[in-house]
Amino acid sequence: MHVIKRFNVRVYGLLINDRNQILVADEAFKNGTRATKFPGGGLELGEGLIDGLIREFREECGIDIEVTEHFYTTDFFQPSFFDTESQIISVYYLCKSREWQKIKTSTSKFDFDVESGQEAESFRWVSLYDIEDEDNITLPIDVVVQKLMKKLTEMPY
Repeated sequence: MHVIKRFNVRVYGLLINDRNQILVADEAFKNGTRATKFPGGGLELGEGLIDGLIREFREECGIDIEVTEHFYTTDFFQPSFFDTESQIISVYYLCKSREWQKIKTSTSKFDFDVESGQEAESFRWVSLYDIEDEDNITLPIDVVVQKLMKKLTEMPY
């Protein structure tokens, strides 16, 4: 059993375009692992959640976003995959952007060439109606959010 010594606070954005598609990120990490997740990342010291999410979208996607509402915060214990002494707390927000078309996206997963030990990232739009079926979100907390997003698409209007 691992001893947890610290929290790792992460913030993610659920950006939906006008075609009812949600943005996902395919990433390669330094340890050679690959994952499909929602855009966002770690909060920096002295940074608020919303400011951190806005910064992450500027850094990763090159766009400005508007955070519209809180969607989900981790409500179960999740150790970090990369740091066995850390517990992950993830906060998800619905967001929008008038600049979403500026994001360089791909139609295939992991649309990049990297050697092991290098980081890389590519983005894709996935239909909200197919997110659970075709997207294969990788990170455990993102899987919970993916299922919640799927439930939203099944609600009668």
